[in-house]
Amino acid sequence: MKILITGGAGYIGSVLTPILLAAGYEVTVVDSFIFRQNSLAECCHYDTFEVVRGDCRDQALIKDLLKDADAIIPLAALVGAPLCARDQVGTQTINQDAVEMICRLASPQQRILMPVTNSGYGIGEAGKFCTEESPLRPISLYGVTKVAAEKAVLERENSITFRLATVFGMAPRMRTDLLVNDFVYRAFYDRAVVIFEGHFKRNYIHIRDVAKVFLHGLENFEAMKGKAYNVGLEDANLSKLELCAKIKEHLPNFVYLEAPIGEDPDKRDYIVSNQRILSTGFTPDWSLDRGIKELIKGYTILRNSIYSNV
Repeated sequence: MKILITGGAGYIGSVLTPILLAAGYEVTVVDSFIFRQNSLAECCHYDTFEVVRGDCRDQALIKDLLKDADAIIPLAALVGAPLCARDQVGTQTINQDAVEMICRLASPQQRILMPVTNSGYGIGEAGKFCTEESPLRPISLYGVTKVAAEKAVLERENSITFRLATVFGMAPRMRTDLLVNDFVYRAFYDRAVVIFEGHFKRNYIHIRDVAKVFLHGLENFEAMKGKAYNVGLEDANLSKLELCAKIKEHLPNFVYLEAPIGEDPDKRDYIVSNQRILSTGFTPDWSLDRGIKELIKGYTILRNSIYSNV
């Protein structure tokens, strides 16, 4: 099977692409490489790997690349509230418009497997799990564009969407701004963090389990198509304070305090049920504890010290 991945050099793509290649898939990645990353260097020895430097919004380019694709995985996106706020036009055109374009250009036979976000649930009801049938009430531009893109993808039927929990874990194209990754980094280097609105809850999933769920979707596509699937850890619907307590189990010198004033600009607060994806036979491999241990090893290697003498 030939797979086209947009944004395949990013955080998720840098883990997913080599896993797909190792599993025997032919993979073409189109990426703008705006972060000047070399995250796909290890893939270049595969004869079944092709890479194109380009923009996912380039209709002529995407139309040409789609000719040989059996399945499309649109990963290209501007992610995170700060980045989306800085580039609202890019957020709209990359996160939504480019995906809608793929839906128009792809044939009915071509499969689309797309990651979206469970942040589309916005603010959930206290004590009530969000399922795939729960109303979508995104409260950020990122969430709004992802919900709209998901609607376009699911309307074509020969598609699957994965509503990912907050992703964590090490990757060749690392992101330290994601909540677990960020808190572990602060615990490891700063040994302290101040939390705003620590009762806000989220669900979490390791990046290698994200790659695993794409493989699962490809292998079980006919049985799964036409639906959205929450993808997270059933035992990791945690508040920010609960997350910090978990990190402290691994880094005992970590001190965390909840600010008595101030607020978090990210107002997401919900708990999520992942029973639909589990009912298909998918099981995550990575617990939160295992991921924290991995991040500690990773941050022993990585240090954001570009302007430091240490």
